[in-house]
Amino acid sequence: MSKLRIAVIGVGHLGKIHSRLLRGVEGAKLFGIVDPVEAARTTVSADLKVPAFADHRPLLGQIDAAIIATPTRFHHAVAAELLGRGVHVLIEKPITPSVADAQELVTLADKHSLVLQVGHVERFNPAFVAAQPHISDPKYIEVFRTAPYTCRSVDVGVVLDLMIHDLDLVLALTKSEVIAVESLGSSVFGPNEDWAQARLTFRSGCIANLTASRVSPTVQRSLSAHWQGGSANIDFAAKKASLISHAPVQEEPIDVLKASPAEHAQIKERLFQDYLPLTDLPVVESNAILEEQRDFVASIRGSRQAQVSGRDGLRALDAAEQILAGIAAHHWDGSSSGRIGPHYEEPSGILAGPHWQRLHAGAFRRLAG
Repeated sequence: MSKLRIAVIGVGHLGKIHSRLLRGVEGAKLFGIVDPVEAARTTVSADLKVPAFADHRPLLGQIDAAIIATPTRFHHAVAAELLGRGVHVLIEKPITPSVADAQELVTLADKHSLVLQVGHVERFNPAFVAAQPHISDPKYIEVFRTAPYTCRSVDVGVVLDLMIHDLDLVLALTKSEVIAVESLGSSVFGPNEDWAQARLTFRSGCIANLTASRVSPTVQRSLSAHWQGGSANIDFAAKKASLISHAPVQEEPIDVLKASPAEHAQIKERLFQDYLPLTDLPVVESNAILEEQRDFVASIRGSRQAQVSGRDGLRALDAAEQILAGIAAHHWDGSSSGRIGPHYEEPSGILAGPHWQRLHAGAFRRLAG
């Protein structure tokens, strides 16, 4: 069986990693790399000994698949052209800047029976892979993803840069519809929010709290999930996962209200051995991006849906758009006339409807028309 000819489009930080790792994927061949920046593409081309192009169009008709690692604003245009020409696509997260564009890509992939995979790489983190089978019908999920400022992905805010990973994970775990979103966030450096906090309510009754920051002095990538019978804790950075069972293991559970001081001491000493047994899960070391690429190739070969499909990317983006809407509308001063949005802006004075405008506090007039 001939190898799939795959191009990497966009060889910035992440595109370089994709290009290097792709050479180790069985059944795949790195056919070429694409980047409009000459210095970027010539460096990668020289290092990996592959052809380089300034544009993806010369490769149409020569490649079977592509990995898109361009800035987010170019995702839709590049992916739409590739899918329209019969090319399978793995597109980095977020799938596109807007839900409408994402839906168009999903429709195109379906129309041409092509694989459309989205680069929510944490699905392939070995700690998540180890814990996911044990998490059943979660009722509360808490996620933290924080890091110092890197000056990368500044064309989008922290919601589409970092929190989007965790939205995908939470949606994969809950398998339920989002019915309510509360959120707030603030810009520190640029035009987009740099930290954000969101609370999602699901039809299943699950609540998820997500915190993301790219202006934090500490690095944290963690998820905890709680259900009636226990909880799971995942450290994505350390690639560790553990379970705590909440099921009683004593034949006669101790009534802590009536327990003696000696029994209290025993509970505290043996809490995570006898009362809330804690188990460290075995985690198989792996490279998440490499596993993501292998899944992409296997999906194409097997004509099956990728683990993170275009629809998964669309659902995560839809939740992200709701969060961004909440951030834009958040009132910082507890009043309808106070500062709103990620830039703490004063209200514009424009009221709902086409003909009304605020003159000053408490006074309005109708405009002509």
